[in-house]
Amino acid sequence: MARKPAAWDRHGRLIQLGGLLVVLVIAVVFPLVVTNALNTQIAVYTLIYVGAVVAWNLFSGYSGYISLGGAVFFGSGAYAVGLMTEHWKVIGGDIFWLLPLGGAVAGLIAVPFGLIALRVRRHTFVVVTIAMFFIFQLLAFNLAFTGGNNGLSSPFFLWNAADYNNPFYYVALIIAVGTIVLSWLIRNSPFGLRLLAIRDDEDRARGLGVRAMRVKLTAFVISGTITGMIGGLWWFFLGQALPETAFNPIFDLTVALMAFLGGFGTLAGPVLGALILEPVLQWEAVTFSGKASYFGEIALGVLFLLVILFMPRGIVPTARELGTKWQARRDQGRATPAGPTAAPPGAAAVPSTSTPTTGSVR
Repeated sequence: MARKPAAWDRHGRLIQLGGLLVVLVIAVVFPLVVTNALNTQIAVYTLIYVGAVVAWNLFSGYSGYISLGGAVFFGSGAYAVGLMTEHWKVIGGDIFWLLPLGGAVAGLIAVPFGLIALRVRRHTFVVVTIAMFFIFQLLAFNLAFTGGNNGLSSPFFLWNAADYNNPFYYVALIIAVGTIVLSWLIRNSPFGLRLLAIRDDEDRARGLGVRAMRVKLTAFVISGTITGMIGGLWWFFLGQALPETAFNPIFDLTVALMAFLGGFGTLAGPVLGALILEPVLQWEAVTFSGKASYFGEIALGVLFLLVILFMPRGIVPTARELGTKWQARRDQGRATPAGPTAAPPGAAAVPSTSTPTTGSVR
């Protein structure tokens, strides 16, 4: 009996899991093997974006609602952690315990944000998230406690210069891995199935009893909370948060592009997209620094258009589809008989009962 093409799905999941485990092992030993400060700096930024894009995909990829307001939570987390560090005089390794508080602030902001934005459907939702983003960016420019144009500066850490990036690296790795595990748990839970049902057909999901608003808002708040924690870590690592950098529209474009490049709505796709794209963007920033200040933004926009036009499903879904087709052709070749079998000597010939036709039979 020929193997069903669905077997490729099982093998594909095993391949994804094995690939993620290999990537995890490499990630753990990376700063111990590669000690160059520039390389570990790029690795920290890459892990920050791995966590951010998986958190974004946890809501947008599973629900189908494309959010371009993730920088609201990213910047809010950065400013919240910065203000707490400044007022509580937190220094040293204790700073990382402030990250959950920064995430909690971003999660609280996500509640009214979601209650407003999620009342509309997908295309209008995108516009609302963009409007909310600019509101928060203007607030950061004009409110007194945010520092206005001067922003907030992080404390100077008296850590060993040789491995200065390592604490940030491992905290970013913990957040990224935790977000991936949470995304996997949600996707394979009844809650995740409700999100996917909303993505496929929200009206039908409502008809089947799914409380769409509650489900969407919960995923939106979870995504915002994680993004806020990542924003706080980014502020500590970069050393400064300005309104135009903490609330940066390029952040939303980059996160969305990573998700679409790897595979929108999949588990491994956003991780793959971040691992491919962020090191390239960091290399471009170092290589073309001072030569073409807007080269990166232009390249990012062009790449986004190319991905949407020529590979809208992303790398992981496209590879899975090609693998399924290859497996189906292979099984079909095994099921097809090689040809008529010669009759043994002395056996009577069996007349054919088929009717000859002049055309091909389909």
